[in-house]
This record gives sequence, structure tokens and C-alpha cells, in this order.
Amino acid sequence: MAASVVLGVVFVVAGVTKLAAPRQWQAQSSDLGVSRIVAVVVPYVETMIGAMLIAQIARRPLAMVAGAVLAGFTTLLVVRLLQGRHPPCACFGAWSSKPIGWSNVARNAGFLVLAAVIAFRLV
Repeated sequence: MAASVVLGVVFVVAGVTKLAAPRQWQAQSSDLGVSRIVAVVVPYVETMIGAMLIAQIARRPLAMVAGAVLAGFTTLLVVRLLQGRHPPCACFGAWSSKPIGWSNVARNAGFLVLAAVIAFRLV
């Protein structure tokens, strides 16, 4: 139960910080190579997933969705790093304007483990 609240808070913060500074999010997501339509939708999806995890609604399936979203984000980060590109992370909107690095991948891996713990009821 606590694991889904923690992951939910991560997703809500990520979504809300993007919604709070939409121009910055659009620019940063563009630098990462995210299409405009995906960039418009991501903050709302993150916020919805997070709120539902916090409220304990459909925890297992939502943890699987969260894991899929995190896997997609993490793959994008790895691809950019392997290309030698280091645009701003944009993961948490204005709070994460530093260039991406392997620490971002490691952080996401931790969140992926948390999603797996929830999805497969390991706690």
C-alpha cells in the first residue's frame, strides 16, 4: 500500500510540474525528441496514474501501466545518452532542468522496481 502511494506521488509531482510550466515542458520534451502530441498528453496521463495509485484504485494494473510508461521514458533516456546527447531531463518539469545522465536512468530503474513490487504484490 505504501509503495503505491510513493509511486503515485512521484507520478503526480512529475505531471503537475509539467502542467505548471507548459512552455518549458514543451521545449524540454522537444529537445528530448518527444513528439508534440505525446508531450501534450504525458502530464495528464502521469497525473491521472499517480492520483489513482495514491487513491489505491486498481493498484496492480496501474502499476503495470506506470511500469510501461517508465520503461518508455527510460528507453528514451538511454537512447539519447548512447547518441551522446544530454538535453535537459524534463522528468519533473522545471525542477529537472539539468542535462540527462546515467543517474536519471538509475533513478527510473528504482521506480521500475517499485512498480514491479506493486504489480506483482511483492509487499
